[in-house]
Amino acid sequence: MDKFNEVIRENSEDLDELFSNFGDSRDLAKFLVFEGYLDDTYYQYTSLFHSGRLSPNDNAYLIRIRAFSNPDPDFQVDNAKEVIAAMRDEDFSRSYVLNVKIVDSLLADPATYAARAMQLFNFIASDFDGSEAFLAAYYERGTAVERLLAGLASNWPGFVAAAIASPANLAHVGSLISRLDDRNIAGLADRHPALASFVSERLPDILAQGAAFPPERLQLLDIQATDLSAVASYPGFIRSLFETGLYVLSIQNLDVIFRQVLGIEDGAKLRERNYTMVLEADSPPLLEKINGQFGQYLENVILRLPDNRHESIAAIKEIVRREEVDADMVVCFLERQSASLPNLEQIRDRLHPVVFKIGRIDPTWENCQAFIESKSYDAEILTEFLNRPATLAVLQHHMMPSEAPAAPLRQFIIGNDALSDDAYAAYIKALPKRFKTFPSPLSREKTRRLVKQNSIEFSAANLAQLADDLPMGIEFVVKNIENFFDPENEYDLDDDFREQLLRAEVSDEDRLQILSAMELNSLAGMPARAVIVGSIIARTGLKIDNLGVDGAREVIIHSRSLGTQIVLLNILHEMFDDQQVREILHLLPRPLRDIGPGWATPRLESNDVNVEFVTWLKKRGFISSWAKGGIFDDDIRMHMFRK
Repeated sequence: MDKFNEVIRENSEDLDELFSNFGDSRDLAKFLVFEGYLDDTYYQYTSLFHSGRLSPNDNAYLIRIRAFSNPDPDFQVDNAKEVIAAMRDEDFSRSYVLNVKIVDSLLADPATYAARAMQLFNFIASDFDGSEAFLAAYYERGTAVERLLAGLASNWPGFVAAAIASPANLAHVGSLISRLDDRNIAGLADRHPALASFVSERLPDILAQGAAFPPERLQLLDIQATDLSAVASYPGFIRSLFETGLYVLSIQNLDVIFRQVLGIEDGAKLRERNYTMVLEADSPPLLEKINGQFGQYLENVILRLPDNRHESIAAIKEIVRREEVDADMVVCFLERQSASLPNLEQIRDRLHPVVFKIGRIDPTWENCQAFIESKSYDAEILTEFLNRPATLAVLQHHMMPSEAPAAPLRQFIIGNDALSDDAYAAYIKALPKRFKTFPSPLSREKTRRLVKQNSIEFSAANLAQLADDLPMGIEFVVKNIENFFDPENEYDLDDDFREQLLRAEVSDEDRLQILSAMELNSLAGMPARAVIVGSIIARTGLKIDNLGVDGAREVIIHSRSLGTQIVLLNILHEMFDDQQVREILHLLPRPLRDIGPGWATPRLESNDVNVEFVTWLKKRGFISSWAKGGIFDDDIRMHMFRK
């Protein structure tokens, strides 16, 4: 059991003759033997070439590794166990162990060769690049590839990373997938996410290398295949990847699925309404995949399809109801769509302002009311929505709800000074009932619109709010003239206001009531007012109780036509004494000013009014007589007293 060099040293005196055969190399040979550099394992000095032991190939292998020459991994070894037994301990930590047959033998008997196998794994880990040729040969011809890969994976934490970084990464990863058992593959996937990423990207290349494994094994890695079109020639894999959802949600991958798996060829619809097509396909695996990664689907598919603008209402509602999806992406999606949502149902609160801001909600009063009631209500956004021409075009033809819950909506509209004047004018027409008071503050134009539309109930207080705008106050009264004469109303109005009211579009009956409230005793210096008062009296033929003599005089004098003046004289002459009548006639145009003592024969057109006029003139002694008709005309001729 002693070492050969120790035994021979004890008998060195008997060995001189043996070493003499070396001639000049005698001392060198003696040194090599005594120091243990040449011993009984040196095959040049042993004879072990009998049946059942080392073959010439085995011996040749051992000789080569003793000479520090690394044999090819496929070097023929006949009796691997004998070679292993003859190898030195350090040989298992060097490239000499990288022989297909030797590794087969080591891995076939793990109980016997546990330490040697560990040396093998450690050496490959220490020189992976130098071991590539062996690994390539072993993947192809080795009988214990699974044990080799499992040993490397369990004993070398960096094995997967090194395999992926290797120029031969496809072969390494393909062998891992096809040779390892399910437990080991799943374990590797858990510990090394980069493995699944690599397979996801390079699956077509791995399959092209000829790696043989069932598609279901990819579930253990939980890959996400990036390019299904590249595995189109492997139908089984495409079907399996689809059913298990092991693919990236991309435009290209969904195109492959629709065409090759679902048999749907309408590419135009897929580009214009992708999610609608998904829903219509009603494929459980597809829906499960998209529902599980909806954010990725929206970002990587929908938003990357520039023509995807025609999703159905059902598809749009399905997208906007999802709380887990980033709101900014949903907004981007909505902005592209041509359709708008019918209502706010199933739309999360934080998106309510968005659909109004971008105009993706149907313009209905019910939707506006629902927005006002929303937790995310924004008055400015609702105003912008109502100012949109498209909104105005629709809502102006629909009345607002009249029920109590819609009161905030009605109040918002009538008091909203930020609405455009055109929009405001249209929307107050849609109010189902009048308001009790004018909203404040409100622009003059919008207040005018309220008056014009008669949207405010009439009252003295409301009229007082219009005191600074006479035309608007007049219109307000005209719109509510029947309430203007309500004895319960007390106004602080002057006759200037009433004068303008007389000029407005009211009936003469109303005008007479207005006149009854005016100060008409003196109209001197107010010719315009006298004219309008005179025209009313002339039309109605009625005297006004509060019209005094001076007022009546001004009314007659300032009336604009001779006919009107004669009518007024017919109605009012009894208010004047004879001298006052003469003074008035003198101030009137011819022929009236010619009525008086003298030789003149004033003439008037023959009509009933003028007949009445000359009749009372004669009766009161202002003319001596009158006659109708002459040689050439039918005029009335008045004959004066000579003095």
